[in-house]
Amino acid sequence: MKKVVLAYSGGLDTSYCLKYLKNELGYEVHTILINTGGFTPEELNGIETRAYELGSAHHVNLDIIDKYYEKAIKYLVFGNVLKNNTYPLSVSAERVFQALETVKYAKSVGAEAIAHGSTGAGNDQIRFDIVFQTIAPEMTIITPIRDLKLTRQEEVAYLQENGVEYSWEKAQYSINKGIWGTSVGGKETLTSSQPLPEEAYPSPLTKTQPEKVVLHFEKGELTGINNKFDKPSVNIQKLEALASAFAIGRDIHVGDTIIGIKGRVGFEAAAPLIIIKAHHLLEKHVLGKWQLYWKEQLGNWYGMLFHEGQYLDPVMRNVEVFLEDTQKTVTGTVTVSLKPYHFTLDGIESAHDLMNTKFGQYGEVNNVWTSDDAKGFIKILGNAQNIYAQVNGESYD
Repeated sequence: MKKVVLAYSGGLDTSYCLKYLKNELGYEVHTILINTGGFTPEELNGIETRAYELGSAHHVNLDIIDKYYEKAIKYLVFGNVLKNNTYPLSVSAERVFQALETVKYAKSVGAEAIAHGSTGAGNDQIRFDIVFQTIAPEMTIITPIRDLKLTRQEEVAYLQENGVEYSWEKAQYSINKGIWGTSVGGKETLTSSQPLPEEAYPSPLTKTQPEKVVLHFEKGELTGINNKFDKPSVNIQKLEALASAFAIGRDIHVGDTIIGIKGRVGFEAAAPLIIIKAHHLLEKHVLGKWQLYWKEQLGNWYGMLFHEGQYLDPVMRNVEVFLEDTQKTVTGTVTVSLKPYHFTLDGIESAHDLMNTKFGQYGEVNNVWTSDDAKGFIKILGNAQNIYAQVNGESYD
């Protein structure tokens, strides 16, 4: 029997695909969930059970959290990447790695086809397909939701007709969990005006009394929280547990999709937003002006290419080398105050802090230059515009 490997998440779209591939196309379906964080052991066991109930010949839950951190998240932090100054690439980055692992698994079981549950109106179809066609051009790509132009109601109806109970209430929201945030799509995000309701977000508000947390960074990586040290991937999950109790990190991202239409998606990403903002604050103290400038340009560009599925382009490795090189002095602590629905950055401590009173204090006192030095510097600095104004008779009225 011909084999297909389906990138399976346990949600509505991939549940439909599993049933459709087996019943309508006659495939032996092998399913794989690539865990990039956000799942409990109980949830993973439930997804595996569900896959077999739907007809999977064999299911695998593959944990790639540490690999995902080392190859992606680390550089998203180094680059302070927030798409449109809002979105920490919660889903867009992980899709590339899910695609890569799906291909590896497909080759290991001798599959001739690969499938995913993306629609034809979003970005994920591109992220999956670009990876598939790059490293497995010999395999057929099957995308039932895209090809049949299915609505959620039609998917639910098909599953129910085939003896699968699926709640329409549950199907109204598409939730994708990962270590770098959780996306939430639903009826409200299809509009331009409606916010997501409180109950749509997976993490409810359970803490209201403010708390302080100290983040320890070493060469740009989160190595500890409150003087307790562990590997960064574990620290991210610990911080998420702390901060999500305050319902921090909720927002709705609006942006241009790769296919040219505008898209809107909700998300919650407490740890990613806190880490990026804290890391950026530390950088502002320990890096030079031009380092910060070029980091902003290249970090933004890196994030855009990543978001649009271009992770395998060799230029991405070039930018990563630059980003990592900028982190040599990004070591210190950042104190953060956690509050209901938001956080504030209190300050930093670092041996590399360039805001050093030995040289002077902004707006107060100068220690290593004289008044005459300042006057001469200002005169030379203003030479070009002074010459232009006098030659051209500018009055600047």
